Amino acid sequence: MNGYTLITGGAGFIGSNYAARCLSRGERIVIFDNLSRSGAKLNLEWLDQTYGKKSYQLIIGDVRDGETITKAARGANRILHLAAQVAVTNSVSDPKTDFEINALGTFNTLEAARHSGNQPGFIFASTNKVYGGMENIRVVELESRYDYVNLPEGASEDQILDFHSPYGCSKGCGDQYVRDYHRIYDLPTTVFRQSCIYGIRQFGVEDQGWVAWFVIAAITGRPISIYGNGKQVRDILFVDDLLDAYDGAFERLPKIGGQIFNIGGGRKNTISIWQEFHPILEKYLGQKIATTKGDWRPGDQPVFISDIRKAKEILDWAPLVNVDDGIGKLFNWVKQNKNLF
Repeated sequence: MNGYTLITGGAGFIGSNYAARCLSRGERIVIFDNLSRSGAKLNLEWLDQTYGKKSYQLIIGDVRDGETITKAARGANRILHLAAQVAVTNSVSDPKTDFEINALGTFNTLEAARHSGNQPGFIFASTNKVYGGMENIRVVELESRYDYVNLPEGASEDQILDFHSPYGCSKGCGDQYVRDYHRIYDLPTTVFRQSCIYGIRQFGVEDQGWVAWFVIAAITGRPISIYGNGKQVRDILFVDDLLDAYDGAFERLPKIGGQIFNIGGGRKNTISIWQEFHPILEKYLGQKIATTKGDWRPGDQPVFISDIRKAKEILDWAPLVNVDDGIGKLFNWVKQNKNLF
């Protein structure tokens, strides 16, 4: 099976959405996943029901196993590397596993691409956590949010790297390997330093996928804890907009090989994680939401806003789904699929 898109972590939230997009266009894909994440099997069932079980190839494997991922990449002409350990809290409690999945797993996937002989286009889903706490950037506390003093468009790709937390270190390691495999081996790679991605088919939990988790908890009546004062600001990006960015990058590889892009909602799609989020959520829910409070978490940035001007210019891309509409789409999906949670 030659000439296909390999999606590592393809049964996850982002991976299954991109798999569905590829299948809807009649493209050949291979999903590589160890099915360890909550919702992975449900996402595969959805793909099977929508496109048919024979519409794609599934390889149940782990990126920590270099031999298995090498075999999976043998005929690929595109690789979207999403497989990861994604929770900062888990990285703190178990840094070794976090390193093996994020750093070694990314290295193994790069080696698989290099030895495939196909020079496949390679996109790596990195994270804004590679910038750390950004303590050198002045921040002001406003009534409902934090904001940058001197970064009107947000943090650009030139922001100093400062890997904070084992998760930041492991993803940052992969981030730099991906960049360097273009310089050293001419592999057409690009790095997406992604901000908060949310959307349908996101089985968020407290430690990861906070937008989805708040929606799920509100609809199912589960307790919600706010860590810090709830004024922390993030730019959030609806998953469909992220998939557009992936398409834009794949279309331009190898021309943009070695490039790094901050990918998020940008200044227009910012929200504080509770002070500004809860009025929108309560509007859709139709009632007030009770919460408990906890201490700040390690590496939690008071504010992160992606400067997405580089992606707009080079990828001809911009987010189309605004915050209110995106949260509404997610809310309606969770409500319609409440039995899954």
